[in-house]
Amino acid sequence: MSLASRITRQPIAFDPDRGREILDLLTAQPPEVAGLLEGTAGSSPFLGGLIRQEASWLEESLPQDPEQVRDALLAAARDAEDRDLPTALRTLKRRMALWIALMDLGGVWPLEDVTGALTALADLATDRALKSAIAAEIRRGKLPGQGEDDIETAGGLSVLAMGKMGAFELNYSSDIDLICLFDETRFDPDDYPAARASFVRAVRRMTQTLSERTADGYVFRTDLRLRPDASVTPVALSMEAAERYYESLGRTWERAAYIKARACAGDIAAGQRFIETLRPFIWRRHLDFAAIQDAHDMRLRIRDHKGLHRAPSHLGHDLKLGEGGIREIEFFTQTRQIIAGGRDPDLRVSGTVPGLKVLAAKGWIGEAEAETLIADYRAHREVEHRVQMIADQQTHTLPSTEDEFRRLACLAGRDPAEYATEITDRLKRVSRLTQEFFAPGAPAPREGPPERFREAIERWKGYPALRSSRAVEIFERVLPQLIERLDNAARPDEALAHLDGFLSGLPAGVQLFSLFEANPQLLDLVVDIVDTAPALGQYLSRNAAVFDAVIGGDFFSDWPGQEALSKALSSALAEEEDYEKQLDRARVWAREWRFRVGVHYLRGLTSAERAGREYAEVASATVAALWPVVVAAFAEKHGMPPGRGASVLGMGSLGAERLNAASDLDLIVIYDGADVEMSEGRRPLATRAYYARLTQALVTALSAPTAEGRLYEVDMRLRPSGRQGPVATGLNSFRTYQAEEAWTWEHLALTRARPVAGNPELGAEIDVFRRELLAQPRDRAKVLRDVADMRARLAEARPGGLPLDAKAGPGRLQDIGLFAETGALLTGSPMRHIGDQVAAAVTAFDLTPEEASLLSQAVALFWRVQAAARLVAGESSVKTETTGAGASAFLLRETGDASVEALEDRLTDLSSRVAALISKHIGS
Repeated sequence: MSLASRITRQPIAFDPDRGREILDLLTAQPPEVAGLLEGTAGSSPFLGGLIRQEASWLEESLPQDPEQVRDALLAAARDAEDRDLPTALRTLKRRMALWIALMDLGGVWPLEDVTGALTALADLATDRALKSAIAAEIRRGKLPGQGEDDIETAGGLSVLAMGKMGAFELNYSSDIDLICLFDETRFDPDDYPAARASFVRAVRRMTQTLSERTADGYVFRTDLRLRPDASVTPVALSMEAAERYYESLGRTWERAAYIKARACAGDIAAGQRFIETLRPFIWRRHLDFAAIQDAHDMRLRIRDHKGLHRAPSHLGHDLKLGEGGIREIEFFTQTRQIIAGGRDPDLRVSGTVPGLKVLAAKGWIGEAEAETLIADYRAHREVEHRVQMIADQQTHTLPSTEDEFRRLACLAGRDPAEYATEITDRLKRVSRLTQEFFAPGAPAPREGPPERFREAIERWKGYPALRSSRAVEIFERVLPQLIERLDNAARPDEALAHLDGFLSGLPAGVQLFSLFEANPQLLDLVVDIVDTAPALGQYLSRNAAVFDAVIGGDFFSDWPGQEALSKALSSALAEEEDYEKQLDRARVWAREWRFRVGVHYLRGLTSAERAGREYAEVASATVAALWPVVVAAFAEKHGMPPGRGASVLGMGSLGAERLNAASDLDLIVIYDGADVEMSEGRRPLATRAYYARLTQALVTALSAPTAEGRLYEVDMRLRPSGRQGPVATGLNSFRTYQAEEAWTWEHLALTRARPVAGNPELGAEIDVFRRELLAQPRDRAKVLRDVADMRARLAEARPGGLPLDAKAGPGRLQDIGLFAETGALLTGSPMRHIGDQVAAAVTAFDLTPEEASLLSQAVALFWRVQAAARLVAGESSVKTETTGAGASAFLLRETGDASVEALEDRLTDLSSRVAALISKHIGS
C-alpha cells in the first residue's frame, strides 16, 4: 500500500510559513502526504532541516511502500564498503530518522514498529562498525590467531544490547547502551593480553565511528558504562571475567538490566551463550520479594539524584524518570519479572509491553491494570518521541512554557489544552498504579524512642569501641547526654542510624569517649553533623576513621593554605612505595581535609566564601601532588614524558577557586612534545598517544574507586572541541585552535583557566597566552549573540525549578557566572574569581550602581545557599518539605531569613530581577 493511503493522523504546523516552504521543494504530492510534510516541517526545526537536506531522496521515496523504503536503506548500509562506512552510516541514520518520524507522525506505523525500526538501525550500525574495526585489527596482525574468516564473528567479540535497545524499544533520539565481551577460549593464554588490547582498540574505534559528530552528523551516542565495574574496567572484557563479577558482586539493578539484554552484533552465538550462563544470576530460583525494596530504593535514589520529586504536570515534567513516568512502568514490570521469573520461564520476556501481557496472563497483575499500563506506556513513549523530534535532543523533559508545549501539541496533531490534560492525567494514573505496588498502604507505626535506644545500646556494646570495661564505664556516663541530644535532633531516627554507623567503625573507644566526657562540645559536634547535614552524616558513618582528624588536636587550628597542603600530601605520598597505596593514601588525606572544611563551615567557624576557597585548595593540592605520582607510575612502562611535559589546567569552579562539598573537577591537559616523536620506555608510545593515555591515567587516579573510595568525579568536557576533542592537547594545537577555531563558549571557559599541576614553566607560558588571547579585541555583537544562544540552551537543558536550587535557572549562579565571564571576555580581564569577573561585567555593560549592587547581592546570596545545600544534602536537591529542622536552621543562619518560605520567596524574586538585568544587556 502507498504511504498516502496509510496516513491516519496529521501534525499541525506550529510555524505555518516554514511548513509551506517545504511544499515548494516537494511539489505534486497527494494532499495527505503534503499535509504530513507541512505539519512536520512547521513544528519540528530538526525534521524540517532533514526534509530540506534530503528533498531529492524523499521525493523518490514518498510514492513507495514504506517498508520497502526502510529495507532498502538498511540494505544499502549493509553492503557499503568499509572505507565508506562512516559516511554511509550517517546517511542511513539521517534518512531513517526522517522516514521513521514521518511514519510515526502520520500514524502509519504503531509504536512497536517505530521502535523496532530504530533498533534495527542501531543493530546494523553497531555490527558494521564493530566488524570494520575488527577487520582492521586482523589485517594488521594485531588479533592473535584470527584471520579473514573470523571477521564475520568479530574474532569472538560480542556486543550485548542493553536497556531499550535490547528490548527493541529505542526511543527517537536514544543513546545506545552496549556491553562488549570477548570469548577468551578462542585464544591461547599467552595471547590473551594482546587479544584484549586489540579488542579494546576495536571497541573504541567502533564507538568513534558511531558517536563522532562530523559534517554528515552522527550515528548513535554510545554508552559503555553498563559493563561490570565500568569506572575501572576496560571497554572490552572477557566473558569469564564478567561472569565472575556478576556471580560475586552483581546487584539488583544489573539483574534487571539483563532482562532486556541480547546479543546484537559481532559473535552473536557467543553472546547468547554468555547470557545463558547468567540465567542463575538474573532469575533466582526462589520468590525474590527482596527485589521490591531494592527497586523502590533505586527509584527514590534516582529521583533524589535528579531532583525529580515534582508533581505531575504537562510543563517541565521528566517523562522518563519523573513521577508517573516511563521508568515507573518499566520498574513495575521488571520487578515482578525478577520476583517470579526464576520459577516461571514464561515471564522471561524482554519488552515492557510483552512483559505486562504475560504478567497479566499469569495472574501477577489484573487484566484491566495491564491494559491500562500498556496504553499509558505506549502513549508516554509517543509523547517522548515528539519531545525528541523537535530538536533531535536526548531529552525526556516536557516543554517548560505553554508556547513550547503548543509546538509539541501541534507536532502531535492535538489541541494543546486537551493534550495537556491527557498527559497530566496519565502521569497521575501511572503514579497511582505503580506506587501502590512499591509502597502499599500506610507505613507501620514506629516504636517509641526508649525501646529504640535500648536496642541500639545493646548492639553498641558489641562494637570494638566498647569491648573493654573501661570504655563501657565511660560510655555509660556519657550516655544520658547522648540520648538527650539525639532526642532533641530534628530527625532522631536518622541521627541514631548515622551515629550507629559511626560507632561501629571506631577502633579505639576509650580515647574518644574520654574526649566526649571532657569536651561535651565534641559530642554536640557529632550529633550536630548527623542531624543538620544528613549528607555529611552519611559520609561520617561510612568513613568513621575520618574522626581521627578531629581527635588529632589541630582540627580547629588555622587554615594552612594551598602550598602547605601540597607539601603535606606530597610528603605523605612519598612514604608509600606501592602505587595503589599512594592512591589510597591520597583518598584518606583529601577526605580528612574536606571533612574539616565541612565541619568548620557547619559550625560557623568559616564563611561560605572561605569554605569554597578551602575546598578548591584541597582539590588543587590533591591534583598537584598526585600528578607526579601518576607520571612516575606511567613512566615505568612507557618512559618519561617526551618533550617538556604537560600542564594540568583547572577549569570552571576549580579554576575560579570556589568549590562546594559535592563539586566535581573540570580539568584539561596541555602538553608540549617539543618535536619529540616517541617516548623512550620499555614500551614506547608516540607523543600524542603518550599524553592521551597519561591523561586517562590521571583521571583514573582521581575518580576510580579503591578500597578507600574515590577522590573526585572528573569532567574534561571543557577541553578544545569538547567531547569530540582529544583528552590531551598539544601546545601548538591549543594555541592555533584557540586563536582561530574556538567557539565563544571556549573563550569564556578560558577566563577561569588556571594551572594546577605539571610543568610550572609550561603552565606559566599557557597562562601568558591565555591573557594575550583574552586581551584581543572582540566582536561585541557576535559575543552577545553567542552568549544569548548559550543562555537559551542552558535554560532548556537545566531550567531549574526548585526554589532552593541556587545554581540552575535564569538569574541564578550558572546564569550569573556566564554573564560575569562575558564581562571578563569583553573587557579582556584575566581575572578568574567571580567577584572580579562581576566587576568586569559592571564595566563591560556600563551597569548602574543599582544594577551592580543587585548582581553582587545575588552572587553572595546564591552562593551561600548553594554551599549550604551541598553540605547538608550532597548532590541531592534541597526541598522545603524534606529538609529537617537542623538543616533548615543552618540555611537560615547562612542567609538571615526568618523562614525557609521567606528564603524561597527572596530567591525567586532576586533571580527574576537578575534574569531581567542579564536579558536587558545580553538578550534572552
